[in-house]
Amino acid sequence: MRRSPVFLVLTAALAAGGCSVKKYAVNQLGNAMAGLAPSFAADDDPELIRDAVPFTLKLIETLLVESPKNKDLLLAASSGFTQYSYAFVQQDAEELEDRERPTATLMRARAKKLYLRGRDYGLRGLELKYPAFRDELKANPAQAVKKLKKEDIPFAYWTSLGWAAALSVSRDLFMAPEIPRIEALIERCLELDEAYENGVIHGFLVNYEMNRLKPKGDKFANAKFHFDRAMALGKGAQAGPLVSYAEAVSVVRKDRAEFQKLLNDALKVDLNAAPSYRQLNLASQRRARWLLSRADKLFAPQVKKQ
Repeated sequence: MRRSPVFLVLTAALAAGGCSVKKYAVNQLGNAMAGLAPSFAADDDPELIRDAVPFTLKLIETLLVESPKNKDLLLAASSGFTQYSYAFVQQDAEELEDRERPTATLMRARAKKLYLRGRDYGLRGLELKYPAFRDELKANPAQAVKKLKKEDIPFAYWTSLGWAAALSVSRDLFMAPEIPRIEALIERCLELDEAYENGVIHGFLVNYEMNRLKPKGDKFANAKFHFDRAMALGKGAQAGPLVSYAEAVSVVRKDRAEFQKLLNDALKVDLNAAPSYRQLNLASQRRARWLLSRADKLFAPQVKKQ
């Protein structure tokens, strides 16, 4: 006699000694929810993902109330809130900035809150393995991150990314004392595995090097190094590094020709070459088009004061 999937799940739950049926079911559903990321990442409809992700994130948070130490759910929440904020809240805010500043300001504030939500889930994930890690990171960032291992990179990466993005989008100078914690996390990730996810750490650092309060050497050379490594490790499948370099470096150097070439190269990235990067590339290409539309403003001649 063939047993139904539901019967088999219930049988397994009842057989699980001290684990309640409810807890088992929550964890099973949680693992399924956490596994949605690849499907979302490969989808070719940004608006569908825009509409679907908020419900998914709220469901993940609901499951975390029941299973607060579920590692997969914590990582899904950390990465999910960070990516959603970047692709659909921050970008919307920046596109509105020139014509609806009050609305854009409100959206920037919301983006900051979502980024910090993602950061906090990342820190919770790290504290599953390293209790009191948040306090240690605050007290001595360089020392605290030494304990992190290669398997901790996903939590450390998304924590630092959300943290840095919150600072950037809000332009909140009161967050400046937190910068050493951001830098310690991302630099430890780079030290442990520069090739993580085909070079995304280098991609992050392209922009970050140009905005360090205390640059380590020539910031342009540092940004170029990370750009070259990101492109090499990504094998041309990611538009992000091209957009980051154009926005962070070419604009500062007032190199309009380079700016336009990089962004046009980003728009040429084949979305089907690496399906797991499709949504990320779509977000990057949207930003590339927006930046190109603002080229005249970004490269406007500076008026000398009399």
